[in-house]
Amino acid sequence: MQYSKLKNYLPLVSLCAFVLTIAAFGFQFTVSNLFLAIISFPLFIIAIVGLFVHNFFGKSNKKISVLIVDLCCFLVYGFVLFLCIAVFTGYEGELIFHEYFKGIVTIAVFLFFVRESSEFKIKLKKKTINPAQLFVISFLAIIVIGTILLLLPNATNEKLSFVDALFTSTSAVCVTGLIVVDTGSYFTVFGQSVIMILIQLGGIGIMTFASYFSYFFRGGATYENQLLLKDMTNAQKIGEVFKTFKKIILITFLIETIGAVLIYFSINNLGAYTFSEKLFFSVFHAISGFCNAGFSTLPDSLYTETFRFNYPLHLIIAFLFIVGGLGFPIVFNLVKYLKYLFINWFLKIFAISKTKHIPWVLNINSRIVLLTSLILTIFGTVLFYIIEFNNTLSEHSGIGKLTTAFFGAVTTRTAGFNSVDTSALSFSTIMIVFLLMWIGASPGSTGGGIKTSTFAIATLNFMSLARGKERIEIFRREISETSVRRAFAIISLSLLVIGLSVFLIATFDPEKDLLTIAFESFSAYSTVGLSLGITSSLSVPSKVVIIFVMFIGRVSMLTILIAVMKKVAFKDYRYPNEDILIN
Repeated sequence: MQYSKLKNYLPLVSLCAFVLTIAAFGFQFTVSNLFLAIISFPLFIIAIVGLFVHNFFGKSNKKISVLIVDLCCFLVYGFVLFLCIAVFTGYEGELIFHEYFKGIVTIAVFLFFVRESSEFKIKLKKKTINPAQLFVISFLAIIVIGTILLLLPNATNEKLSFVDALFTSTSAVCVTGLIVVDTGSYFTVFGQSVIMILIQLGGIGIMTFASYFSYFFRGGATYENQLLLKDMTNAQKIGEVFKTFKKIILITFLIETIGAVLIYFSINNLGAYTFSEKLFFSVFHAISGFCNAGFSTLPDSLYTETFRFNYPLHLIIAFLFIVGGLGFPIVFNLVKYLKYLFINWFLKIFAISKTKHIPWVLNINSRIVLLTSLILTIFGTVLFYIIEFNNTLSEHSGIGKLTTAFFGAVTTRTAGFNSVDTSALSFSTIMIVFLLMWIGASPGSTGGGIKTSTFAIATLNFMSLARGKERIEIFRREISETSVRRAFAIISLSLLVIGLSVFLIATFDPEKDLLTIAFESFSAYSTVGLSLGITSSLSVPSKVVIIFVMFIGRVSMLTILIAVMKKVAFKDYRYPNEDILIN
């Protein structure tokens, strides 16, 4: 067999191995270490042969980073073979990690699948599929796969209906957090792991992972692929597409790792939890927090009695979803700005050379988003503190009241974790929550809502009109007409979708209170995940409505319209201008 032909079969072998591994965990039958070793031994011999084929019979100019990754893969595969031999010879009991054999094999199979599937050629043509269609289809694909995995017998402790599995998968992929069954008690560790992976893929986007790893191992991509992905990521240049993907993946994993470590130490004094349980809890909540998903393995989220007064934990999770909600473009620009400040400070302190002035390091997008986010955070915290002082905050004291009020204000903007009883909130607070949920996070983030920049543009627009100005100006910059049009299109479509969902749910479940229905609809559209307690009791048609609203809220109605509507071919003409009576 030629080496090129063998190289073509490797992705198929890795896919089969990956599917069989999922089946082994997803169905309720016991797999012995001996049986697993018999299957794994030839598989990882093939995996090692595959590495040699890629590195010695492929491109000679392999990047150092690829060689390092392949070396790590070789060590992992070799370690699995060593464990298999120990199982065959009966010496597995002598190894201190023999109890983790199945877990190690699973990680190795996943690594094998990612490595080999990244070599698969995908040709995307802009004439065949546009960025909006690609974005929508990628989310639909993950939701379908997630639904199938959650329907596997070993994913739940009790049988899960198709609608509930679809609801949970959509909620996880769309990083919403609305649940129809309790995540911690209803799902097994396998089921919770599936939800965690769906949150990660939904938060960052499957195309980000697939495109970057394909580029990383293959060392290049077609011009059409880069052009399509550029439009999807809003990158400034074609050459920046994969650099942007790399930054997104690195920052995500870095922040989530830091968050997981901090969460672990914040719950380290809980004697009822084992090391593995604490580790899983930390990783799950770090991913759920950064991706603004709001999923928790606790029965009442952070309002659970053991965690209700754990203020360090609340602040850590708040930090995660605030950073995740700022948006990757803003985080990149903020890091660049902080780096610029540090270098100038360093030069000034040590008098090495004159400080360098670079204009507009912090761009207009970052300024608007950061200022709007700061105002909304202060506004929400102060009002939450005043209104709920003798209500849901009454059980807290001192700094605890302020921390809980701060958490309550920022979590409503798409995070979905709750540290108070949401159903006990006063009517005034609920009205504020409606506004904060509707605004949501920032563009390019893991959160939903109409976005802070959209709200800022709408606010600046009516202020400009009131002052008699024909242009929207801020920070000595003029907002483009295209941005204004998109902002008002998003606002109009959001109210249309939310209004229609409220009407449909009220029709399907007339016994439900209108306030709770509206709260559910706003929460679903803005991918918040907070509820006044009616999610699980909704009828099947109402659950289907919420599923659609969550999906629309994540991908945006404007993106769906762009995906389904045909673009106008000719734009080089203008009709006579006419003023329309508005007021």
